[in-house]
Amino acid sequence: MDGPMRVLVTGGSGLVGRAIERVVKEGEAREGEEWIFLSSKDANLMSPEETRSVFQKHRPTHVIHLAAMVGGLYKNMRQNLDFWRNNVFVNDNVLQTAHEFGVVKVVSCLSTCIFPDKTTYPIDETMIHNGPPHESNFGYAYAKRMIDVHNRSCFEKYGRRYTAVIPTNVFGPHDNFNIEDGHVLPGLIHKTYLAKKEGKPLQVWGSGRPLRQFIYSLDLARLFLWVLRDYDEVEPIILS
Repeated sequence: MDGPMRVLVTGGSGLVGRAIERVVKEGEAREGEEWIFLSSKDANLMSPEETRSVFQKHRPTHVIHLAAMVGGLYKNMRQNLDFWRNNVFVNDNVLQTAHEFGVVKVVSCLSTCIFPDKTTYPIDETMIHNGPPHESNFGYAYAKRMIDVHNRSCFEKYGRRYTAVIPTNVFGPHDNFNIEDGHVLPGLIHKTYLAKKEGKPLQVWGSGRPLRQFIYSLDLARLFLWVLRDYDEVEPIILS
């Protein structure tokens, strides 16, 4: 677009939000871009009124939508209904309010867990809806999938080019190192630290057979900037 770009980042205090803020402040921002990083203290995005109020305050032209209820495997298994409801509310509020305020582009963040549990490899973007996700975190996975449904519907009805990215497993500064509720890499780092500190063997969960891919948060942040500025499709794109 021509003219100034005012980018609102929801979930700006999380792992990916902090990474985007860092690369922007360290020289990746372009002239004419203004960046606003929101945290949960600025607005409860489960509330339509608070979402509208924060859009009214900042009047963004672009949005990077990262805000979500997130957690590791065990938290998902315990709280599938909460993950479904909370994320559906947040996503609908952000995307609908963005449309109402004339936001040119929204880039939302999906998750690798949206892919079907029973699938073939390699996986690509066309396979998102080809079967149910893994039962352990189906609430979160379906809520994230619905962002893609919302984006496609918004394009069909209004011509909005709202899209989404699917990062592989992210790690980096400001990660959640909680062993019970965090993700795999920070959990392993924490366990390794404790094992070394206490002189005990390192115990790793699982069979060791699954293959995992990881992406460093600052690399992902730079890819987010490319998607925001240069990727014009509604189809989601895998970042790995």
